[in-house]
Amino acid sequence: MSKVTVVGAGNVGATVANVLAHKDIVNEVVLLDIKGDFAKGKALDTWQQAPVDYYSTKVVGTGDYKDTAKSDIVVITAGIPRKPGMSRDDLISTNAKIVVSVTQSILKHSKNPIFIIVSNPLDVMAYAALKASGLDSKRVIGMAGILDTARYRAFLATELGVSPKDIQAVLMGGHGDTMVPLPRFTTVAGIPVTDMIAKGKLNAIVNRTKKGGGELVKLMGTSAWYAPGAAAAQMVESIIKDDGRIFPCSVWLEGEYGIKNMFLGVPVQLGKEGIKKILTLKLNATEKKMLKTSAKHVRAVIDSFKKMKLIPASKKKPAKKKSTRARKK
Repeated sequence: MSKVTVVGAGNVGATVANVLAHKDIVNEVVLLDIKGDFAKGKALDTWQQAPVDYYSTKVVGTGDYKDTAKSDIVVITAGIPRKPGMSRDDLISTNAKIVVSVTQSILKHSKNPIFIIVSNPLDVMAYAALKASGLDSKRVIGMAGILDTARYRAFLATELGVSPKDIQAVLMGGHGDTMVPLPRFTTVAGIPVTDMIAKGKLNAIVNRTKKGGGELVKLMGTSAWYAPGAAAAQMVESIIKDDGRIFPCSVWLEGEYGIKNMFLGVPVQLGKEGIKKILTLKLNATEKKMLKTSAKHVRAVIDSFKKMKLIPASKKKPAKKKSTRARKK
């Protein structure tokens, strides 16, 4: 059993804490927010839900980083939400400062936690957390692909009239409009999705997936929270259980897929040390081109972050990891 801290008690953070409590796999979830009483209220509400839904995980709210001491996993959801007409990239200035500050504050009280980044723009915020922490890069992971594939699978389930439980999919690239859903690796109960749906309809679903976050912002006036919160909680669960599950996550690449020194979404195996393996799929020419286009977009935003010079020089190089790569050729 472990201790998990969730930073940011807004809709996404509160959902992460609530879903984790229901999973009943950790001793304690600390919900931290600059509005301490707000976090305390949401945590208390979740704790009072425990007798109804039968879980024992204690959820506490706080505004003090001292209460996060000895956290095993830290989920960062803090940041301003995306508003109608605002792209993820518009968020970089404010949210980068928040993520850097949160990361550094957490490390004053927890020696070597695993960070899961949810704040947007996701891939760049993961980069900011890695640079601010100086941790081994396998311990800083961005939550993007699980959410994006969930949307993709949900749209397919609706179109095909099947259970989303039977749909498996792989999605790569940046968390945004340049993400790369891969129909070639999508199946329904083991049946290739391309055998079950017309090409035009499938392409429409792929395009809807790419704009899935924006669709919800238009409908609600703010970013989604149920699916993102559940996706982050699923990552925590896999790490805690060390069950070897494979998910698409935003991770630090060192040459995989011909991409180096940046975060990008690829399939990985999660475990108690964070990233156990990065899986290298054999992509065709079209898929490679789409992935490179996505990487180019993410790198441009990373370059914008670098110009902000928020990270002290001594923190610029992440620690190198060993034996976390598994290639399939």
